[in-house]
Amino acid sequence: MSFTLIQQATPRLHRSELAVPGSNPTFMEKSAKSNADVIFLDLEDAVAPDDKEQARKNIIQALNDIDWGTKTMMIRINGLDTHYMYRDVIDIVEKCPRLDMILIPKVGVPADVYAVDMLTTQVEQSIKREKKIGFEVLIETALGMANVEAIAQSSKRLEAMSFGVADYAASCRTRSTIIGGVNPDYSVLTDKDDAGARETHWQDPWLFAQQRMLVACRAYGLRPVDGPFGDFSDPDGYLSAARRCAAAGYEGKWAIHPSQIDLANDVFTPSEAEVTKARRILEAMEEAAKAGKGAVSLDGRLIDIASIRMAEALINKADAMKAAA
Repeated sequence: MSFTLIQQATPRLHRSELAVPGSNPTFMEKSAKSNADVIFLDLEDAVAPDDKEQARKNIIQALNDIDWGTKTMMIRINGLDTHYMYRDVIDIVEKCPRLDMILIPKVGVPADVYAVDMLTTQVEQSIKREKKIGFEVLIETALGMANVEAIAQSSKRLEAMSFGVADYAASCRTRSTIIGGVNPDYSVLTDKDDAGARETHWQDPWLFAQQRMLVACRAYGLRPVDGPFGDFSDPDGYLSAARRCAAAGYEGKWAIHPSQIDLANDVFTPSEAEVTKARRILEAMEEAAKAGKGAVSLDGRLIDIASIRMAEALINKADAMKAAA
């Protein structure tokens, strides 16, 4: 273990993150009754320029009037390159004690986060706000991905990162057929077999970016969250994308349609078998410690201190889900 110890971000259940346009009060009311762990009320891409100010008013009313239960409530502010952003932060932070987090879009450099942190801090101090607001940043440009490790260290408010695949694809000029989907041209051919036949294997064009953001998050104590899958009429495609990220170590995934919420919750919830195995690992290591052993075998496999950390992380997640149920 390194002598450098990284403080972990505020723990929150983050299996599903539902995007809700701030310009639609009806959707906001319905989303409060959903099973989403995190809801972000959107002021950016989902809202037309002429509707920005009214959407801000809608969100303020919704955060104050609707019963959101135990959900983590977040707003996605407009970009730092717009004149809407400062009002998004000031008006909503001042008037909405229910707000938990701010989602900062298109973060390219650490200074972007610093700027929003400074403004948020000034508002909190001015109104003597008791609950400190957390940040999630969207890594959705080539610049942001190039600076992702520095961005991960940019603010003590930072809790999570999301991979914004649509804008990332545009930034990299990727030939993408669907938001979060794959392209048949991104493939490899096998060598010819004895009969001269070859197979085509599709590849994942987002693997490098997702893995790089994941490593930055885990290195600096943040939650990695995968972004949208655009075709909400394709649950199998969504599940495939979600399972890849869950297997890699992601905490959750966006839902751009209510039908995707339960899919995300299911994929990112540890199974009973996984939880049972994790508890057996902890029990086995406890017995080994009593016997003065540093490692022990369970079901024919070596387990050690690293096994304990993985088991504890999984059990903590399962316990948090049980508490929220």
